[in-house]
Amino acid sequence: MANGKHLISGEWVAGHDHFTNVPVDHAPSQFPIGTAENVEAAVRAAEAAFASYGTLPRAKRAKFLRAIAMEINARGDAITAMATRETGLPAARLEGERARTIGQLRLFADHIEAGAYLDIRHDPALPDRTPLPRPDLRMMQRPVGPVAVFGASNFPLAFSVAGGDTASALAAGCPVVIKGHEAHPGTSEIVAEAILAAIKAEGIDHGVVSMIHGGSREAGQALVQHSLIRAVGFTGSLAGGRALFDLCVARPDPIPFYGELGSVNPMFLLPGAIAARGAEIAEGWAGSLIMGAGQFCTNPGIAVAIEGAATDAFADAATAALSSAGSQVMLTEAIAEAFRDGRDRVASASGVQDLVTSACDRRNAMPHLYRTTAEAWRADAALGEEVFGPLGLMVTARDADEMVEFAQSLNGQLTATLHLDPNDAELGRRLLPVLERKAGRVLANGFPTGVEVCDAMVHGGPYPASTNFGHTSVGTLSIRRWLRPVCYQNIPAELLPPDLT
Repeated sequence: MANGKHLISGEWVAGHDHFTNVPVDHAPSQFPIGTAENVEAAVRAAEAAFASYGTLPRAKRAKFLRAIAMEINARGDAITAMATRETGLPAARLEGERARTIGQLRLFADHIEAGAYLDIRHDPALPDRTPLPRPDLRMMQRPVGPVAVFGASNFPLAFSVAGGDTASALAAGCPVVIKGHEAHPGTSEIVAEAILAAIKAEGIDHGVVSMIHGGSREAGQALVQHSLIRAVGFTGSLAGGRALFDLCVARPDPIPFYGELGSVNPMFLLPGAIAARGAEIAEGWAGSLIMGAGQFCTNPGIAVAIEGAATDAFADAATAALSSAGSQVMLTEAIAEAFRDGRDRVASASGVQDLVTSACDRRNAMPHLYRTTAEAWRADAALGEEVFGPLGLMVTARDADEMVEFAQSLNGQLTATLHLDPNDAELGRRLLPVLERKAGRVLANGFPTGVEVCDAMVHGGPYPASTNFGHTSVGTLSIRRWLRPVCYQNIPAELLPPDLT
């Protein structure tokens, strides 16, 4: 059962004003609305904890990450029950997400133990060099300090209290203040309990992780504007993320805002592939569109093909696959309402044809499919905006040149996909240099909704996919967001960080 409190520096703290969650099939519960006072207490505790946690040996931080994983796993049944109740996501999906979250913590533990992420460099002194001697120079990556993390609505585990942003920041040596998401506050509390248990078991300073519930904008605004917060991790809407980003850069001391904001994740269906296996691709696309009610940041919302009989057959196959799909519960009523607004925006655009459409009510969503031309798409910027939910838009180009022009007109994306056969290589060679400038991940003959947690993964891209195209929010490279290089010149060995000696 949820206790209805914030976790601040190892203590469960009640609040004066409350918000009510909206579970799918259980009675609602009340949770405290986060305030600026809560933020102040949590951030001050995080800054105090940084003195010890930021210099903790890597082996001890790794042991702490593994302890969090163990405590989450021990609460697996309770987490699944609460998250199913709050989000409407099926138990199997949540169990998989819990396994991903645990695996991510353990991967980061292994990664920091290996030490390569520190990027240590040493240029020895050259006292006899002429015309000037060179000093002894050593460089390594050091943690930036307290970090703010915003829980995401669509991933109650993998991008929430102990998700990728928190895990990577803790791996780097940064204390974390988390703003929990109102869509799953009970789940957030149980995961926070797991983290607190690991803190106590490993003897870590209690200020290293705090979790403050939302319920209003006050806590989030206070968090990103606090002078002791040194960086922010966010996964959410373009509007919400951009507002927080603007607050970060408007500070007297601007800080990095690592926001993952939105993407339509276009797929390009090249002529050979669509002719040879268009029906197979259509079925795969339909399955990807409706997976998790389309509530994935890598949902492939747009399929681009060259007009012709094979493309018409692809449209028919996608229509048939989506027409047989049933209704699904969305994460919140607000998300369902935003999905309907996005659907209406697409449906009312000039040059758009309905292929699959049906009624959606309250928190339920049915799949929708529309078709337009590349010319109409380029004329209406609204068609390039993400619709968060099970909606697909087919875009037909007149020829290969217009397909390339379409790719060139795209905004930044998390992913871009090429469906191609060997005889499509020439067009593929034209598209790939364009798409690698537009997306953080380019894939062939697959669907982007699976994001592997590993060393080589990039989950980010040019704006508006993310606010910092040089980084990723998934994979071991995500740890680098919370580090900065420091050069030590002629520092005595006894004063250097242990990793440099």
